[in-house]
Amino acid sequence: METTLWDSVIVGGGAAGLSAGVALARARFATLLVDSGEPRNGPAAHMHGYLTRDGMAPKEFLATGQEEFTRYGGILEHAPVAGAHRAADGTFELRLGDGRVLRARSVLVATGLTDELPEIPGLAQRWARDVHHCPHCHGYEVRDQAIVVIGNAHLAALLRRQSPSVTLCGAELSDAERQRLTAYGVRVIDARVTRATGDVELDNGETIPCDAIFVAPTPVPRDAILTALGATRDPGTGLVAVDARGATSVPGLWAAGNVVSPRAQVVAAAGAGCTAGIGLCAWLLERELAGAGN
Repeated sequence: METTLWDSVIVGGGAAGLSAGVALARARFATLLVDSGEPRNGPAAHMHGYLTRDGMAPKEFLATGQEEFTRYGGILEHAPVAGAHRAADGTFELRLGDGRVLRARSVLVATGLTDELPEIPGLAQRWARDVHHCPHCHGYEVRDQAIVVIGNAHLAALLRRQSPSVTLCGAELSDAERQRLTAYGVRVIDARVTRATGDVELDNGETIPCDAIFVAPTPVPRDAILTALGATRDPGTGLVAVDARGATSVPGLWAAGNVVSPRAQVVAAAGAGCTAGIGLCAWLLERELAGAGN
């Protein structure tokens, strides 16, 4: 593996990485996908919003994607990437956790992100079970139940469409926002949540019974490989910048999915991965044609 020069190494085996891998493998580029086995939606029992895949278990989705990728000749490696640099000749070297080094003409990073939850006891333990962040992914499943939303007025308003019992706690609101939410049927409580191990406990001593909790975590992109290889960030968003196809500022370095688009759902991440994979096929082909003419 250390001596092979891959056409492309994909880092990250979620929806974006696998979709990119299928595009590259079907075009018969030598493609290796490296995955650490820590998918963002791994704790969830089901995923939603993906046409024809609604309700599918994330583990089943990934297993199916891996089978498709390897069916077309893609190679799958389960390992973390510990380091990366660009060689003088423009190729890339990725060092795996066990010390092995991969060499590639191009790299596509689809490492996703980490959801950082507020430090409230109980949230992390219940994450993806009855604590959620996306009303489009999980709102319908808790319809007509008692819902508590922590700190986010937009979430509360969206979830009010699913249930007559929505309570918003700990949000900083203007008088106009408070009036609109109250008129829309959302109960607004200024107190902050201190514990969510069972029902929600507030710092004013009140306890609110609930069936589901929604919170907006802080998305932290896993972009260390991109920055190590010199990719520039968008000054407005702070995210690694990519063009419409997924190319970064570094020739041969591409990215797709939540690592550069934190709000992308699974279906959107898969689409971005496919777009990046096809774009990278064209990039690799152009260099082969240029080389053939010399």
